[in-house]
Amino acid sequence: MKFKAVFFDFDYTLGDGTEAIVAGFRYAFEKLGLPEPDREAVRRTIGMMLEDEYTLLSGDADPAGRAEFRRLYTEKAGPLQVETTRLFPGAAELLAALKERGIPVGIVSTKKTATLRDVLEARGVAHLLTSVVGGDQVSAPKPDPQGLLSSIAALGLTPGEVLYCGDTVIDGETALRAGAPFCAVLNGTTGAEAFRDRGLPCAHVAEDLWARARGLGLPSTSQENSGGAAP
Repeated sequence: MKFKAVFFDFDYTLGDGTEAIVAGFRYAFEKLGLPEPDREAVRRTIGMMLEDEYTLLSGDADPAGRAEFRRLYTEKAGPLQVETTRLFPGAAELLAALKERGIPVGIVSTKKTATLRDVLEARGVAHLLTSVVGGDQVSAPKPDPQGLLSSIAALGLTPGEVLYCGDTVIDGETALRAGAPFCAVLNGTTGAEAFRDRGLPCAHVAEDLWARARGLGLPSTSQENSGGAAP
């Protein structure tokens, strides 16, 4: 393991909150008198700032509309996040293996910090993380590298000493701007070709988190071989 720390995005990298996210979108769109958004269309926006997702799917760029969407979305999705968000197979094992080797692990996401912490606590992995930085802790969302750079600096490291893992070109651009090596994790809706098309250098491309563990030189587990899922 040549990296001194590893940071992850959350949605579609470590976890899947699709059910709560889609429910929040559909509830908010209904309340706003808009047509119900398609599930796959919503999925393809995950990883963007929430207001930008709304504007992309609705065409409404008015600040008041964007703010009201966030309020309505949170009203519905907030209570569902902890209940329905699941970790991808291999996530808990990967985090535990890194911690066992003394490698600090953190999350840098656009998701609200409190939501992230609640989900991680409920899934039993919060104690494995050194830091959690959500979109509410930065003045500029990804791909601005502010959150990633502050997390790296807090460990007394330089960007070249850490690996950032994410599932979208936004994550890849974040790593590039920070000067950190990037691993594309293909758990979400973005294929490997999208990173190539954008000219984003990837130190690694992992089909899933088991592959990411192997790429970091971490041992496979019996759960991987038996197809077991993380809690």
